[in-house]
Amino acid sequence: MERKTKFVVGEFYHIYNRGVEKRIIFQNITDYKRFLALLYIANGSEQVHINNNVWYKGDIDNVFKNDRGEPLVAIGAYCLMPNHFHLLLTPLVEGGISKFMLKLQTGYSMYFNKKNDRVGALFQGVFKSQHIDDDVYLRYIYAYIHLNPAKLKNSKWKIQPKSFLNQLKKFIAEYLYSSLQEYLSGNYKIIDHKPFPVDREQIVDYNSTVNDFGEFSEVNP
Repeated sequence: MERKTKFVVGEFYHIYNRGVEKRIIFQNITDYKRFLALLYIANGSEQVHINNNVWYKGDIDNVFKNDRGEPLVAIGAYCLMPNHFHLLLTPLVEGGISKFMLKLQTGYSMYFNKKNDRVGALFQGVFKSQHIDDDVYLRYIYAYIHLNPAKLKNSKWKIQPKSFLNQLKKFIAEYLYSSLQEYLSGNYKIIDHKPFPVDREQIVDYNSTVNDFGEFSEVNP
């Protein structure tokens, strides 16, 4: 299946997809780590093969030492949820998003199917995309992506008392499969925040303004 969307170099896009039939696509920590590693490995002009021994040890640090060539996209934010994922991307080369997503989803599907002795599509189609055409929407998507784990803490988090919000803020800040970890630590491995007109301080501020969480929760791609 081919996409007809024209992704423009330098423009910003919210990219997301979920498991076919809404199935769980991240079953354990190893699955999450595999996808995180692929976010790095797939984002390059070179073909880089992941040594399976890395996964037996449960350590992906060595993956980030691989030379992947020139990046295809800049990743400004990401969040992995049990049955779906969100990415904020801008293509750095012509066709960058399509090439990156093909490598990412194909690589993960092959790993997942082999591990689970299954065949067939893992994701619902190629992927979904929304063009981000102004700074207000861009900042909204940053917050929306990073706030996604809130529903794991409590599906009705929007109507919880204020006393619950501090717990929620801590949960989101410590969620391991979100780029908020990279912004909070300043240890950038997967994301490349330089092409995005939002700095680290703003990202941290957006996601610590707990009283405003409700306004970021209305979009549900």
